[in-house]
Amino acid sequence: MLSKEKLESLSLGLFVRLEAKPGKEKEVEAFLMQALELANLEATTPLWFTLRLSASTFAVFDAFADEADRQTHLNGPIAKALMANAPELLAVPPSIEPTEIMGAKIGSSLVITSAASA
Repeated sequence: MLSKEKLESLSLGLFVRLEAKPGKEKEVEAFLMQALELANLEATTPLWFTLRLSASTFAVFDAFADEADRQTHLNGPIAKALMANAPELLAVPPSIEPTEIMGAKIGSSLVITSAASA
C-alpha cells in the first residue's frame, strides 16, 4: 500500500493522452490493462493510473519521486510497447506531458480495484 510518506515524496509525474483509432477502443483498453501489469513490476513507479476520458480517449497518469525514476519509466517496457503499438492503435501520436505534483491526498481506507475485478 502507498503510505502517506511515500505519497508525499512523489514530486513529478506524466500525463499521457491516448486517442484510439475508430474501432480500436477495445484494443487500447486491453493494451492499458496489460500495461498495468507491467507498471506493477516497476519499483520506481509507485503510482500509476489508467483513465477513460471518453469513448475513444484514454489517459495514463503516473508519479515518481525524482527525475531519474521518471526517466527509467520513460525508457522502460511500457513506453516501448506504447510507441511500438501507437501506429496501429492510435489516431494521433500519444501526448506525453511531464508534470509537477503540487499536492496529493490518500484516504486512510483507500481500496483500489481494476475494472476487471470490480
